[in-house]
Amino acid sequence: MIGDRWSLLIIRDLLVGTTRFNDLARGLPGLSRSLLAKRLRQFENAGLIERTGNHYLLTDAGLALKPTVFGLGEWGAQYAFGDPAPDELDAELLVWWMHTRLDTSELPGKRHVFHIKFTDDRRLYWVVIEAGDPSVCTTDPGYGVDVTITSDVASLNQVWLGRLPLMDAIRSGRVELGGQSAFTRRMGSIMRLSPLAPAVVAQG
Repeated sequence: MIGDRWSLLIIRDLLVGTTRFNDLARGLPGLSRSLLAKRLRQFENAGLIERTGNHYLLTDAGLALKPTVFGLGEWGAQYAFGDPAPDELDAELLVWWMHTRLDTSELPGKRHVFHIKFTDDRRLYWVVIEAGDPSVCTTDPGYGVDVTITSDVASLNQVWLGRLPLMDAIRSGRVELGGQSAFTRRMGSIMRLSPLAPAVVAQG
């Protein structure tokens, strides 16, 4: 069941909290929507997930796959995870992955906006957090920006993977944080890393 094409990656995204069909599709570029729907039906029939309204939620059987899926990820991070080639770096996908790992629990107020500007990609991104729920915008949402993150794609990707500590990236000028100090000083805890970051750090 989980050895079929794309299955492990879909399970991985479900395990880190992605529950909506469109979000699963957006986080897995290259996976057709028809194949995604087929895999979700297979998982549901096998008792790995259940559908509740617009959400796909892992059952106890699905959640029990976590050690297996992340064990494979840790193996890949330690033995087979090289740096992506320049043409494999995708700014939009990186922002999408990052927004799913934001810890918004200590942010005051109901709305916050993080603006992400890449020095080597002309596209602009905003992460809008409404009542603790972050979403990605590719056009200016029209709200005041709390923090602007400026970086090249490769450097921010390294921070996300845990290979480059955020403070080291800032000190070296590879990443710049602008905005209110009440938020910029918290970014190290707000920007949680990739689920595989601890294994990647242990490798280095």
